Amino acid sequence: MPMDKTFDPAAIEAKWATEWESRGLFRPHRPDATPFTIVNPPPNVTGALHIGHALDNTLQDVLVRYERLRGKDALWVVGMDHAGIATQMVVERQLEARQDKRTNYSRDEFVEKVWQWKGESGGQITGQLRRLGCSMDWSREQFTMDPHFTRAVVKVFVDLHKKGLIYRDKRLVNWDPKLKTAISDLEVETHEVQGGFWHFKYPLADGVTLDDGRDYIEVATTRPETMLADMAVAVHPDDARYQSVIGKDILQPITGRRFKVVADEHADPELGSGAVKITPGHDFNDFDVGKRAGFKPGEMLNMLDGDANVIQTADGLIPEEYLGLHRFKRDGKDGARELVVARMKEGGFLIPYTVTKEVPDGEDVGEHWDAEPRTIQTPFGDRGGVVIEPWLTDQWYVDAETLAQPPMAAVRDGRINIVPKTWEKTFFNWMENIQPWCVSRQLWWGHRIPAWYAEDGSIFVAETEEEAQAQAGAGVALTRDEDVLDTWFSSALWPFATLGWPEDTDLVKRHYPNDVLISGFDILFFWDARMAMQGMEFMGDVPWKTLYLHGLVRAPDGAKMSKSKGNVVDPLGLIDQYGADALRFFMAAMESQGRDIKMDDARLAGYRNFATKLWNAARFCEANGISASTSFEAPAASLPVNRWIIGEVAATVAAMETAFAAYRFDEAANAIYSFAWDRFCDWYLELIKGAIDDETKAVAGWVLDQILVMLHPFMPFITEELWTGLGDRADYPLITAKWPAPNAARDAEASADIDWLIKLVSELRGAKAELGLPPGARLTAHFPASLKGRTDKLAAQLDRLARLEAISFDPAPAGASAQLVVEGETITVPLEGVIDIAAERDRLTKALAAAVKERDGLAGRLNNPSFVERAKPEAVEKARADHAAKEAEADRLTAALARLG
Repeated sequence: MPMDKTFDPAAIEAKWATEWESRGLFRPHRPDATPFTIVNPPPNVTGALHIGHALDNTLQDVLVRYERLRGKDALWVVGMDHAGIATQMVVERQLEARQDKRTNYSRDEFVEKVWQWKGESGGQITGQLRRLGCSMDWSREQFTMDPHFTRAVVKVFVDLHKKGLIYRDKRLVNWDPKLKTAISDLEVETHEVQGGFWHFKYPLADGVTLDDGRDYIEVATTRPETMLADMAVAVHPDDARYQSVIGKDILQPITGRRFKVVADEHADPELGSGAVKITPGHDFNDFDVGKRAGFKPGEMLNMLDGDANVIQTADGLIPEEYLGLHRFKRDGKDGARELVVARMKEGGFLIPYTVTKEVPDGEDVGEHWDAEPRTIQTPFGDRGGVVIEPWLTDQWYVDAETLAQPPMAAVRDGRINIVPKTWEKTFFNWMENIQPWCVSRQLWWGHRIPAWYAEDGSIFVAETEEEAQAQAGAGVALTRDEDVLDTWFSSALWPFATLGWPEDTDLVKRHYPNDVLISGFDILFFWDARMAMQGMEFMGDVPWKTLYLHGLVRAPDGAKMSKSKGNVVDPLGLIDQYGADALRFFMAAMESQGRDIKMDDARLAGYRNFATKLWNAARFCEANGISASTSFEAPAASLPVNRWIIGEVAATVAAMETAFAAYRFDEAANAIYSFAWDRFCDWYLELIKGAIDDETKAVAGWVLDQILVMLHPFMPFITEELWTGLGDRADYPLITAKWPAPNAARDAEASADIDWLIKLVSELRGAKAELGLPPGARLTAHFPASLKGRTDKLAAQLDRLARLEAISFDPAPAGASAQLVVEGETITVPLEGVIDIAAERDRLTKALAAAVKERDGLAGRLNNPSFVERAKPEAVEKARADHAAKEAEADRLTAALARLG
């Protein structure tokens, strides 16, 4: 059936997405082939496809389709993460919309509601990934809460506990008072907040004074409320101002608590007064100072509950009026912070912040405020959206420092290859300074921690309650830990638990370690590093041989995309507008190692046009009796044009294989783009028009097939449609075809001839355009005698493409002419009688003057530091682009004038 005249992406995308999956073509049975394995970073079950997913999954699919074409047993593992916090938030919001709440249900009832939500609404992203063309093994779709995965998670926890690599400890955590759970450092975002810096007097007890006679030490804080749980004041051991009071007591206002002045290098003599109030239970630095001062974590005072409201400390010294207040002002109601400041001011313990201003009569007047205005770097939870509170609590921790050693060694000795290499420094910096990993979360949705407690506080960790009871002994009442594990704890097992571990399955034996992981750099520590830790601990080998880290997709102006800025791009909308193939090709072609990608509608439209051009080229072939190839290797060819194009295929295959080996997606994409658009569509098809004999039909059909195969990883839909439409090979679909092996090399003589012809025609066409001549104008050209053999050989193509009236080897007549220099030889085209030389010279001179004026004006702006530094980045970028365009125009007009002589 003849091909449709127009290319309709939507129709063929829906058709092939269903066809491939229903026929099991994403995972063909290849038991004897070399395995190739990649696991998809599991999107949240709550997630929808965003532009970052589109990039990440396009790159993965490009690799998987490439390796599948190379005959490998390609497995792309797909699945979703249960996303503990995110999913619980979604379901709780639904309950709130119905004036309901989680605590109205038992834990099991709420968890059942989450599973119900997952079945009805979760996982929409899987359908969206199918629209992108992702050739994942959907038959084995994984979920981190599946029974087999849960079994793996429990085993890992128990085994790590047996090895002493998981333990329970009382430490400060990042507490999210909105979500009422601990979160990791990586889930904390720092925002700039306008706040204050309060200075207080802390009286010295028992009549002690400083050497200067003061009976107090000045301390400053951005969090006055925390003074309710202060346990010391720290000064530097070498600070002469405080030498005499180290070890003496402070009698704190408001609480009346007595505590020591301690010496600690955390106090910086150059900052403020050099003295620091120490609240070990509510500040990470203070926690360490407190431990050095001899306080055990269990002795450190806690003044807040899980909602960040004030509670009584263990010593009972917080006054009644503070109890129940929020930590600071909320919903218009003053909190503990505001009351502490008021009481300290009333008691004369607030040192006001004074600013001296000059008034018109010349005198200086001081203005007083309670606090010095400050811009404060404040931690917020990335999901809860409220200020994080350092909170002292019992949690479960992984000894990340111990687990980090094998992955670091693997990167150093090359067993793990990080691409680009520039990320190694960041990797090592984090791993070498890694802190204990808090893995317990105060949620209901997730993997419940396999630990049971006896009434005396004894802890029993086991894979089942029966095993825990056996450890505890008959008759000992046990209560299971209420917490669940951090989502990243379970997803760290993704490279092997998805293959069936802890069972010793064939998939585990065959596909671990994975070959490559493609990941955004932003989850290098969240996920990638933790997979390396767990994989090497439990599998004794690296989880993947290569870790490829890509950049961000940014808005056209280079800004980071965010909903608040209104610059977020919907990839599904782009697919509707340009087609999945165009979006995929854009992502791959723009993915240059170590650089972010800027969205560009013009490029997307250009790649859609590329698909259309390929479609039209295939229609031309069909109309001229060119059909699917019957040979895997290149057909026999005698004509220079056919020998030339076969050599170009071989060169393109080699270039793409080199690019893929180095994970240069951009170079691989641009190699096939340049060949398909420029060499095949623009030149080869033009060169064979009117001379399509049997040899040329065979070669053209073979070359088009090679293009479809090489382009398939990037543009799977259109290539599969053309592959099937051009030949009777329903049983040999492109997705499982063979990567080109032309068994041919570049033919030096044919390449030299055709490349010379292309340059000549390009020069001639350019000269006509510059001189205002119509493309079809037939001219006479005078060639050097040295080119006679080549022009005789290519006479037919010269006549059709160069549109030459005559070819002469005599010297060119005197007078105006166009000089075409091709590979060092000059070809002269007389212009007398062809154009009005004087008028053309005048036109070109005026156009050149205008272009030079604009070029130089733009250069002046760009050389002005004030413009470059103060103008918007997009304005500077546009000026650079305009300057380059005018510079090129001036060069072109200068060359045109030179041609006139």
